[in-house]
Amino acid sequence: MIKYIQPVKPNSAQGLVAEVYAQIKQDFGAVTEPFLIHSPLPKLLSGAWMVCREAGLVGIVPREIKEAIAVAVSQTNKCPYCVDTHTIMLNAMGHKEVAETISSGRYSHIPGIELQRIVEWSMATTAPKSLALRVPPFSQQQAPEIIGTAVFFHYINRMATVLLGDTLLPFNQRWLKSPLKQVSIRMFSKAIIKPKEAGSSLQFLPKADLPNDLRWAKPAPNIARAYACFSMAIEEAGEYALPQTVRSFIQEEIDDWRGETSELRLAWSEDAISRLDEPYQAAADLALLAALSPHKVDEKLVLDFKRHFPEDEKLVGALSWASFIAARKIGTWLHMSFIPKHSKTQLV
Repeated sequence: MIKYIQPVKPNSAQGLVAEVYAQIKQDFGAVTEPFLIHSPLPKLLSGAWMVCREAGLVGIVPREIKEAIAVAVSQTNKCPYCVDTHTIMLNAMGHKEVAETISSGRYSHIPGIELQRIVEWSMATTAPKSLALRVPPFSQQQAPEIIGTAVFFHYINRMATVLLGDTLLPFNQRWLKSPLKQVSIRMFSKAIIKPKEAGSSLQFLPKADLPNDLRWAKPAPNIARAYACFSMAIEEAGEYALPQTVRSFIQEEIDDWRGETSELRLAWSEDAISRLDEPYQAAADLALLAALSPHKVDEKLVLDFKRHFPEDEKLVGALSWASFIAARKIGTWLHMSFIPKHSKTQLV
């Protein structure tokens, strides 16, 4: 269930949106809601798909490893929609035991020490001082795919928490979930086994410069270009949706952020926000919580924002900018903690 906005439906999509939807259906299996929510801003949709595909669906790292990262990061962020979706993906790939052990939190029962270590690393990505991050369980060559997948899910978890329900399935009743999951597993499994060429999504947006804080992507040119394009689309969306004063304030908050967000910190920030004019207050409240505590974004907060900025494009732009600014900050400490000489593990 999509809340607060009206997305472009696949059967009515035109132009760039239709082209992106076609590739999503071919390579992912279905145009699911996390993609649909980006559709009011076609460039943003394109960028989100590009980083999802180039980091998560192709490359040298086995797909099941990246799906495990998706589930683990989503568990950490308490995003039931994404946990549900990517346990279905693991099931579609024949890794039912892995899906069940991660989604149930029984991490010590995960089959295989390598997979246990990558899940432990994924669960620690919100804690920059964690010991689990100091010796990453992957090689320097694999880092762009691993970090790129983790950063994408820190981004999409925030978007899904605000704009989506708890599951991708059309019904949430327990007795219906099992047969519906089986249908979804069959649908996604066909796309999973299709061969995919790295870089095929890069046609959707022109080249852009890679920001310095995303330099972890450089060793993989397709991922670097995808993230450069996505970053450019995010900046355009943020400039369109949020006043400069609000963006500067949120940027300062994220610059000081180290993963944990206390009630005291939020209270201090909200006190500073209260000194802004009313429209700026609504925008800053929404952006701050989307970035740092998306579970606190409720209907009142969204409607307060839409009262001043009624367009769906502005709501999507504000949420995407705030979500990505937090996710890319996480990427910086994942990159800083990556020490190649200590990272000799090659995921297989």
